[in-house]
Parts: sequence; structure tokens; C-alpha cells
Amino acid sequence: MQFSISHSDQTSSARRGVIKTDHSTIQTPVFMPIGTQGAVKTIDPEVLIHLDAQIILGNTYHLYIRPGHELIHKAGSLHSFMNWENSILTDSGGFQVFSLANLNKISDEGVEFQSHLDGSRHLFTPEVSMDIQRHLGSDIIMAFDECPPGQADEKTVEAAVNRTTRWIKECRDFLASNDPLYGWEQTLFPIVQGSVFEHLRKQSAEALIPFATCGMAIGGLAVGEEKNAMFETVDQMDGLLPIDQPRYLMGVGRPTDLVKSVQRGVDMFDCVLPTRNARNGQLFTSQGIVNIGNQTHREAFESLDPECDCYTCQNFSRSYLRHLFNIKEVLGLRLATIHNLSYYMCLMETMRKEIELGTFSNWANAYLNTMANHKGM
Repeated sequence: MQFSISHSDQTSSARRGVIKTDHSTIQTPVFMPIGTQGAVKTIDPEVLIHLDAQIILGNTYHLYIRPGHELIHKAGSLHSFMNWENSILTDSGGFQVFSLANLNKISDEGVEFQSHLDGSRHLFTPEVSMDIQRHLGSDIIMAFDECPPGQADEKTVEAAVNRTTRWIKECRDFLASNDPLYGWEQTLFPIVQGSVFEHLRKQSAEALIPFATCGMAIGGLAVGEEKNAMFETVDQMDGLLPIDQPRYLMGVGRPTDLVKSVQRGVDMFDCVLPTRNARNGQLFTSQGIVNIGNQTHREAFESLDPECDCYTCQNFSRSYLRHLFNIKEVLGLRLATIHNLSYYMCLMETMRKEIELGTFSNWANAYLNTMANHKGM
């Protein structure tokens, strides 16, 4: 994998770059739609390509639980299984193990847990996570880490940092001893932990940098901590992480969060918000959040967003979308998801253009001021 920076903003840490994997060229800053279980909910690959999704995210835990990484391997990789030709990043499964499963035991060896589906017992170790991701064939694989809750005390966070450091070595060693199963490279991203404790973040970053070949992730944020503390941590990471490698802020976030994080030198994002919120009838627009189920849209025959040229906005009214949601028609979920993903993709494209033009800071300040009064943006 290769990463190059083509333009840097003069008054912030925003930068425009390119990531090249064996499957696609990724323009950064980039937002990665969530395809947790091998599908971006309600959306097929053809639409994703039309929306300019250059990379999507899958999840090791969920794909391990079902349909199983061995079945996906028989299909010829996750790319082949879901008919996706562009790049794939897979999370290590660690976050889901801690948040979804019934934990039995966390130790230096790994995490023993019960499936959230049938209660069956499993053990995830760094080696197991790496082996599952080898079978999935993702272009970017995430290190197995421990992600403590946002309100965890310092002692708990310190233990997670130490364990994450121990586990990155085991991840690296396993991959060094086991070649990729397919004809393309898989790049390992270490994940910096430390919650909002500055000294622990520094400790984690310094310990993990030697294991980073082309990218590092900032984990353990957007998990319940205060928003200001999150951005202070991202600021700190901007000064610590290698400037010549892509930086991935995991699980963030709202449109304004993306802009503020790009200002602080972040290149890659993922979040369930655009797809999950779409299925709940909450739509992101140039005029703020639209809750399409509200009565006010019953006779609103205008488009959802006059500034959006997505398929949904060009062809259907707010009234019709509201009708689809009221009758629980799956088409409503699909059209809403297309719009929200389009909003996010256009936002990233706009940021890339503004950085290239040298006008990013002025644009970002204007955007954030416009959205300041729109709750949820």
C-alpha cells in the first residue's frame, strides 16, 4: 500500500492525498461506508460505485459469527463473495467483542466470549483475528486491540494500552509468518488507545509507531467521552502520528465532526450514522437534519435537498419519502440511505477540492458556522 500527500492546507493540518491498494485508488480525506456483515444495508455495489465509494468497511466479529471466514475463503475472498472490486478495510472484531458479546474473560491471551446470537463460546486472540482477516482478504486489516469504555478510569485505560501494545507484536509476528491467502497485499494498521488521558495516548502512540508501515488508527474515541476531549485527543495525535502515513479516526462521525477532524490532520473515517440514521428517517441536508416522518412533510412536494443531485433528490419528493416510511416500504430505507451516503461522499469531495484550491480553512469555518444551529449535524 502507498500513500502520498498532494496538497496541505496552510492554516490547519488538513491535507489531500491518495492511498493506493491493489484494488483501488482512494482519494483522501475519505469516508468509508459501513458494510459490517458483507453488505452496506439496502445498497448494492453498483450504487456504491456510482456514489464514488472507493473503500468500504467490513467487520471481523460479525463475519466470523456468520457466514464464517472459511466459507468466505471458499468464495475467493470477501471481495468475490460480495462482488466488490474496490478496497475493503476490516475491523479486528475487538470493539464488537467488548460491546456486543457476553464477556467471560479478558486476559493477555485474548478475549473469551459468548456469541450475541446463540451463546456459543469463542476465543479471540491477536492471531485468531489476523487469521480471520487473512481469510477475508481485506486490503487493510486492523490490529486486535482493547477498547475501554469512554468513562473508564485511568487504571483500566492503562491496562488496555499495555495489552494493545502487547497484542500488536503478536499481530505483526503472525502476519510475518503467514503470507496473504490471495494475490494482493494486506496492510496492518496499529490502533492507538489511551482514552482521553494525554500521557497514555502518548505512550500508546510511541509504542505502536514502529509497527506502522503505511497507516495508523486512532481508536477509543466516540465511545462516550466529551466531544471537546475527543478533539483535544485528535489534536494531540496530529502532533504524534507519522505525517507521511494515513490517519484513520475510527467510528467518527457527524458531518461537522468530519470537518473538524480533517482540520486536525485525519485522512480516513467510518461511521454508521449515514446509513443507520437513514433507516430511522433522519436525513442530512444542506439545510440541516430532516426528520422525514414529521407531519410537516405530508404535503411537501419539493425535493429533500435542493442542493443535492443524488438519485433520491432528483426524482422524489419529501412527501413521497414520508409516505414510504409511513407504510414501512423498504424502498424508503434505500432512497434515504442513498441520499445520506451521497451527502457524506459529496462532503468529502468538497473538502478535497477546497484543500487543493487552498481555500479549505475559510470554507470549513463557513460550513461549521452554518451548521452550528442545526442539532445533529
